[in-house]
Amino acid sequence: MEADEYVKLAAVEDRMWYFRALHAHVARALDGGGLPEDANVLDAGCGTGGLIRRLSAQHPGWNWTGVDLSAAACRFARERVGPTTEIKETSVTELPFPAASFDAVVSADVLYHVADDAAALREFARVLRPGGVVIINVPAYRWLWSYHDEAVHSCRRYGRHEVLTKLAAAGLVDAATTFWNTLPFPLVVARRKLLPRRSDGSDVHLFPPVVEAAFDVAMACERAWLRGVGPLPFGVSIFAVARKAVDREGSERSTSQP
Repeated sequence: MEADEYVKLAAVEDRMWYFRALHAHVARALDGGGLPEDANVLDAGCGTGGLIRRLSAQHPGWNWTGVDLSAAACRFARERVGPTTEIKETSVTELPFPAASFDAVVSADVLYHVADDAAALREFARVLRPGGVVIINVPAYRWLWSYHDEAVHSCRRYGRHEVLTKLAAAGLVDAATTFWNTLPFPLVVARRKLLPRRSDGSDVHLFPPVVEAAFDVAMACERAWLRGVGPLPFGVSIFAVARKAVDREGSERSTSQP
């Protein structure tokens, strides 16, 4: 992304409804992942550090590491998460860690920036311990491509089957996916496909407090649906959780289709 997009992200990541909702989905998936109290967690594409900042406060025993290709993002992240969290400037396709280093890998809104997203997923699988959890979030629907994708230098948007296929190809199994950002979907389609394009880059910005509160309510309704009913049938984003394959002896096994 351009440097000014990281400035915008750092300014709003702790306060904008979208990031509260995204981080809540990640937190719920990690809480359900059976991680140890001293889990090693990698934020692969940590941006300006908002996810680590929020979730490390909820689980002070977890050991977080962040990586990002952008030097500007890493500077922001180091300032925002403090000196106890390691932030490395590197690509998610060439992670500088030994195999089986992490109990969980989170990659929220990152893969769609990466030219070779399959290589990134293979790296996630490599650095995960057998049985470890990988969590990804990506934008949905190629037809929804807009000025926002151009502003944040997207390479692609995804279909649900495509996400499942790429996870399986990387040796990541037991995958579960859902759309989300379902209730705001008509508003996003109208904003990005019908109205004049924004002149100030992406859609990353704060709304007036009453609008932020309304989105918070919508996202709480979606989370209640996911808990009580199941996956959402459509939405602006796709959220996926999978595991690194293990055999009965606890060692890595071959790739299988989820």
